[in-house]
Formats: sequence, C-alpha cells, structure tokens
Amino acid sequence: MTQRTRTAITGISGILVTPFDADDIPAPQRLAPIIARCAAAGVDALTINGNTGEFFSLTFAEAERMQAEVPALIANRAVTIAGVGRSGQEAVALARRARADGIDAIMVHQPPDPFVAPRGVVAYVSRIAEAAQLPVVLYLRNDSIGLPAIEALTKIDGVIGVKWATPNVLVLAEAMRRAGPEVTFVCGLAEPWAPPMAALGTQGFTSGLINLLPQRSVAIRDALRAGNYAAARAQIAAIAAFESLRAEEQNGANVSVVKAALGMIGNDVGAARAPAAWPLPPGSLARLRSLLAEWGMIRQPSAESPKP
Repeated sequence: MTQRTRTAITGISGILVTPFDADDIPAPQRLAPIIARCAAAGVDALTINGNTGEFFSLTFAEAERMQAEVPALIANRAVTIAGVGRSGQEAVALARRARADGIDAIMVHQPPDPFVAPRGVVAYVSRIAEAAQLPVVLYLRNDSIGLPAIEALTKIDGVIGVKWATPNVLVLAEAMRRAGPEVTFVCGLAEPWAPPMAALGTQGFTSGLINLLPQRSVAIRDALRAGNYAAARAQIAAIAAFESLRAEEQNGANVSVVKAALGMIGNDVGAARAPAAWPLPPGSLARLRSLLAEWGMIRQPSAESPKP
C-alpha cells in the first residue's frame, strides 16, 4: 500500500471540495460525480479535508464525517489521502482512525499558530505520524521554520512526501538535497507552478482544478512526465483566466470560483464558507460563465436574458 501511495503522489494530488447543502451541512454524497470524473480521467490521488476542502472552516465533527464517508465514494479508484491538523489532539484523533476509515495516507497541515517553534512543529508531526501508522505527507506552506526543521520533519518515521507550497525555489532545492531521494517533493502550488518546480526535481502537483476539469490536469501531468514543457505550458495557459479568477480578493476566491463553476455545470456543492469570498461579485460570475461557455461546459446566455 505504501508503494502505491508513493507512486500516486508523483502524479496528481487532487484536493476535493467539501460540499454543503442548503442548511450549510456537509453533504459528502454530492462528491460522487466529481470523483467519477476524476477516476475516469486518471487522477492519481484524492485528498479529503485539504485547503480546497475548506478544512479550517470545518468543525472537528464535520472533518471526521468527511474522512469517514468519502473513502467509500472513492472506492479505491484513486489513492485516498486525508488532511489532518489544527490542535494536536484533533489531529491525532483523526490520524488514529484514518486506517479504519479506509484512508491510504494522511496529509499533515502546517500549524497556523502565530507562536510556532520549529522544534515544536517537529514534535507535533512526530506525534501525529505515530498515531496514524500510515504514510505521511507534509503540507509545507511556510518555509520560515528553517531548513534544519524541514530536514528534521522529512526524517520522521513514516514521512514519504512533502507538498511544497511556497514559491521559494532555492530553499526547495536545498530542502530536497537534505531530505534525500526517499522523500518525494510535490509541487503544492498547483498546475501553474508545476513546470518550474519539476525542473528542480519535484514530482507531481496538487490540484483543485480536478473538481471541474480533471482531464486538463492529467494532460499537464503527462506532458511533464514526458519532459514536454512546451505542451505543459500551453495547457496551463489555457486555464490562466480561471486561475486568475481564483486569485482574486487576496486568493479568497480560490475555492469560491471552483464551487461556483461546479454549480454552473449542474454539480451543486453549495457555498464557500466565510472567510472565503462568497458570493462572487457579478463581474467575476459573468467572466466565469463566459469562460465555461468557451470551454463548452455550459451554454452562453443570450444578451436578452442574462442570468443573475
């Protein structure tokens, strides 16, 4: 199982949205068509309770429910990864039950606490990894903890990968050198950053786009694996307008645009929770609708009967 997971993270680590119903209650079953599209396209791994899944807006009980129910929907059609984090007690509780829930690996969110000691992060992750007894992927969004701490994190028993989500590529290169070949470094900044990070030696990338267009992500993965950077850049250029919309409002529209687009194509996954940007402003909605029409995913409304 560990080898299957190691192989999967060298491809696409898709981050699933968390669907909510009209009463703002998680509705995991609404992921079924999204998971089916991802499986048909060949997405390697699917992550529950990631940032695109609004992990930090979920209560512990909601995160627990998503971890318990979504693996059955994935049904082994992709490697299943569960994000864990927040307080040490909560992260350990999720990690302990992960194997029984049908999880293949855990992804440890970097603690957002304002008073983070580098050695404290190492202690935090070590405790979670011991509880999980599963392969561990680190999600690193802030490299200010320093290279010695990052190196120590990669040496924790069970750690097989690092999702590197900072644009500091020189630090990335040194972190990879210190970690050695046993730890897979993954581009954690999604498709646009995959080519430059791949040039340094990362393998695979994270993706929220897979909720909507998994085949586009797969095309980028395959181009990079073939060393065809021109093809990968062309595919990334084709989604640039979508990614620009997601970057609006200081990246607060990141999940909101994905959820709005899913609603437009008939996959209602509800709203994005505050502090995300919801609803999208009319101009952004109009640009998103035009883009989906250009991609052939919806019909462009006529000027005489604009949609709200």
